[in-house]
Amino acid sequence: VLEAHRQGLRPALGYELNPWLLCLARYRAWRAGCHGDVSFLKKDLWKVNLSDCHNVIVFLAPSVKPPLATKLLAELPDDARVVAGRFPFPSWTPSSTLGQGLEQVWAYDMKEVRREA
Repeated sequence: VLEAHRQGLRPALGYELNPWLLCLARYRAWRAGCHGDVSFLKKDLWKVNLSDCHNVIVFLAPSVKPPLATKLLAELPDDARVVAGRFPFPSWTPSSTLGQGLEQVWAYDMKEVRREA
């Protein structure tokens, strides 16, 4: 979320249920001087409507990717971009990739993902 904000993506918003991770995220935003510009909400990602999101950054375990792919396909607009860190979406072809190993990320354009589906 902080890097998304640094790259100019607005609004920069994160969802987290774990209170410790939520506190850590808010602390890091405060330390980075972004506290008033980014938000971290204690919400269940599965219950949040993502239809207004155009840039989604995902850092989740591989086991969560298939059900999340279904949710993203159902809710995101065609002009949305999804960036996955550490683990790719297994059934999607990325538009681009960057980095290697633990630092690798995969970018997916929803219009392209839908075309392939």
